[in-house]
Amino acid sequence: MSEFIQAEGFTLPSGSGHAHAARLLHSLGATLNIDAFAVESDADSESSEEHHRAWAQSGAMALTGEAGKAPLLIPSPLALSARGALLAFKTITPTFAPDFDAAGLLGERAAIAGYSRQGNQSAGGSCRLLRTADGCIAINLPRNDDWKQLPALLSGGEMIETIEANDWDALARNLARQNSASVLDLARLLGLAVSDACTAEPERSWLLSRHTSTKAPPTEPPLVVDLSALWAGPLCASLLGFAGARVIKVESRQRPDGARAGPVEFFDLMNGNKESLALDLHHDQGRTQLKTLLQRADIVIESSRPRALRQMGISAEALLASKPGRVWVSITGYGRDADNELRIAYGDDAGVAAGLSQAMYEHYGKYLFCGDAIADPLTGLHAAVAASAAWYSGRGGLLDISLQAVTRFCSEPRYPVDVPVKRQHNSWYVESGRDQVEVSKPYSRAVKQRAQVLGADSARLMAEFSLA
Repeated sequence: MSEFIQAEGFTLPSGSGHAHAARLLHSLGATLNIDAFAVESDADSESSEEHHRAWAQSGAMALTGEAGKAPLLIPSPLALSARGALLAFKTITPTFAPDFDAAGLLGERAAIAGYSRQGNQSAGGSCRLLRTADGCIAINLPRNDDWKQLPALLSGGEMIETIEANDWDALARNLARQNSASVLDLARLLGLAVSDACTAEPERSWLLSRHTSTKAPPTEPPLVVDLSALWAGPLCASLLGFAGARVIKVESRQRPDGARAGPVEFFDLMNGNKESLALDLHHDQGRTQLKTLLQRADIVIESSRPRALRQMGISAEALLASKPGRVWVSITGYGRDADNELRIAYGDDAGVAAGLSQAMYEHYGKYLFCGDAIADPLTGLHAAVAASAAWYSGRGGLLDISLQAVTRFCSEPRYPVDVPVKRQHNSWYVESGRDQVEVSKPYSRAVKQRAQVLGADSARLMAEFSLA
């Protein structure tokens, strides 16, 4: 247990996802004012009807299943968990103003990009569930450089043909002659995002933490330096910004956030309430500037492998020791420990590693993806809860949060899926209990604030923080 909240009497409002919110806050050490509530008991579960309704309304159900066939229910309460995480965040940070359905975050990117369900192919297209000689793996290849490493990945067995970039059929034929264990071991060495669809990773806490200092609970909102990219980390920082924090997004001039190359509206939603600072991190001057800014930060959010920052001479432990109450949020695929710190993951393959595709196989007889990169929005929401809990309790430290562990945490309790899903006219409906719930298409929040162009605030921030 990571007991950041040293307080009693939190009043958790009722609402969809309240059971997960209570479980989440309890894992952080909170005492809740909930009558006749036992966190560890089955009484904490919400009804199957609530689970089915939330999943159907999230937009993620429309992304789950095979193309041209019915969208599928899942046994894991991921939509309720998203709602519960936002409910917990609002409980800790009552200054949070936006009002939206957190379950809708699960399908937000897909709504903007126009993704649809594709069975054993991820909604975004870069990840596939492919059979091996003795099982099934998820392999995520979003970069051309990833494809160039496939000969090395397949070197543990017989490679029967050359694989060109994006030739998934050739990759499938080669993998069918490989053993899963060999592929998984080589993927770790090569820095490729590959996970086992047949066996979930060993269970660990969704949050591992190391306290470094304690100070009086602050009365002012924090200065957040966001070094993260893509989805989970930027969403975490954005939520903190909506709760009153000042957020500075720092990017490398040479390698800015890869999400800038994607749909503009999605980047705006993740980063519209942040200032933009671009630094030359390939040279000592830029690295020194970053270190200087980090010394001023109250909360740091990053999503790189630990060695990446260490190679720049940046130590999370040293920065935490230099300022009481400072919080460092580290978001990785599997954690910062020695066995996992070199592994990488994206939202789709991390969800597979959490056991989602195995659960689909158990219920439907096929390995399928759930939603779109679903580990990312779930982790962003939970990271925001942990960061706020640590900061507002005055208990600084390192928060080790993994995509895989958060998704695993959100996967319990399990619910039945033997509920009819029927098509009427041009829509799908879930018949749960006495209700008939329409399966919502993915949808997104409205963009209310455009993200800054790269480095738009650099000159002003350089002067303010004496970085020039």
